[in-house]
Amino acid sequence: MIGPVSTLFQLPGWVDLLFALIIGVGFGYALEQGGFSSSRKLAGMFYGYDTTVLKVFFTAAIVALVGAQLLGFFGLLDLNLVFVNEYYVNASLVGGVIMGAGFIMGGFCPGTGVCAASIGKTDAMVYLLGGLTGAFLFAETWPLIGPLALKNYRGPVKINEVLGISPELFTLLLILAAVAMFWLAEMAEKKFAREEIPRDGEGYPPAGS
Repeated sequence: MIGPVSTLFQLPGWVDLLFALIIGVGFGYALEQGGFSSSRKLAGMFYGYDTTVLKVFFTAAIVALVGAQLLGFFGLLDLNLVFVNEYYVNASLVGGVIMGAGFIMGGFCPGTGVCAASIGKTDAMVYLLGGLTGAFLFAETWPLIGPLALKNYRGPVKINEVLGISPELFTLLLILAAVAMFWLAEMAEKKFAREEIPRDGEGYPPAGS
């Protein structure tokens, strides 16, 4: 595996793996400190009483997008070399439904599930076991579901290209959409507010009181 660090500074390939490990641990720590190891917080996105997930990940996406475009503008990043996921229409639709259903029922996504399991949460461990089981079944049934998954292939397409607008205009529209969604999220949290549930026994009265 040859990545940016080893390529730029002529270092061994394992250095990239070390950087990936450090970044991964840091990301997991940030998730846990932000409360994303709690299935209540994550499920709250679907019920409207806690929209932290929307705010955090939408903000991260916008910061990354704006940062990449600024780096490209100043000649520090070649945007043509940035990897773009290939788009399979059928697989995205079916997979999105399955992922969303698993998210709301289990209260975790794969990343937050690993985060919660790493601090010993049993529900997250069961969730990850279910995910591994699903991956195994996906691989074993590939001859049957492969034609459906590969159908309607569109290639590494970008949304702004589909809409026929420039990347800069798309970024502006995305920021405006984020502002509107954040406003709606605040309204939802007020409308569907719930009493905060104590974590790990905190806030409960002493036994016998």
